[in-house]
Amino acid sequence: MTDVGTTTTTAGGADWSGWQRSWDRQQEWYMPDREERFRIMLDMVEALVGPAPRVLDLACGTGTITARLLARLPGATSTGLDLDPALLAIAEGTFAGDDRVTFVAADLKDPQWPARLPYGSYDAVLTATALHWLHSEPLAALYGQVAELVRDGGVFMNADHMIDETTPRINAAERAQRHTRMDQAKAGGDSDLVTERVLDWAEWWQAAAQDPVLAGPTARRYEIYGEHADGDMPSPAWHARVLKEKGFGEARAVWASPSDTMLLALK
Repeated sequence: MTDVGTTTTTAGGADWSGWQRSWDRQQEWYMPDREERFRIMLDMVEALVGPAPRVLDLACGTGTITARLLARLPGATSTGLDLDPALLAIAEGTFAGDDRVTFVAADLKDPQWPARLPYGSYDAVLTATALHWLHSEPLAALYGQVAELVRDGGVFMNADHMIDETTPRINAAERAQRHTRMDQAKAGGDSDLVTERVLDWAEWWQAAAQDPVLAGPTARRYEIYGEHADGDMPSPAWHARVLKEKGFGEARAVWASPSDTMLLALK
């Protein structure tokens, strides 16, 4: 695993760095090119808003983007926002004592969520593999709120699953190959350490539920979300169009894999 420069803290018996590695590996099993999208994301942040941006890490999870942001741009500050108690516990444990980072618990489906933020505007709002659980109508409304938070000249970037339904044969071939490679990677995984071997989404959450520190937050997480569900994942063209309708001056893809796309919108 590549060192991404996270500041880790072990408190209350929890190995935050271990949980971060485990989360990264679980996500990389689904997305082997995950680090490449983060590299491009931070390239564009630095190019458009400079080396010391104020960033909103939207639906931050364990603080994946924040970790890479601070390793790449140490002068940055980050507000991480999420609703998941377990992922926020890992994020807060990881960045404990780092005054560049603030975490906020808020529900993106609550129209008042921006009022919980410590700042009224941001140089950049960044998110990855997190908003696909929203359906198109609430996602469009969220884009309008994000547009109000991004300062003039600032950026919004969303790297996520975006499905182009006009290419069904390409989509089917990509999906089949991706799942074959995932099966091969999992079959070759190291089963000695729970925090190191390849776990899928369900197995990762089962492990979290058995951890003495994360068991309570994980139970609360399932009370909030229930089982994992996805939204309708509209196409990149839909995202670009809606972002411009909601107040961004420019919007287009700046990175893509066969299954995922990163949209950049400039205010």
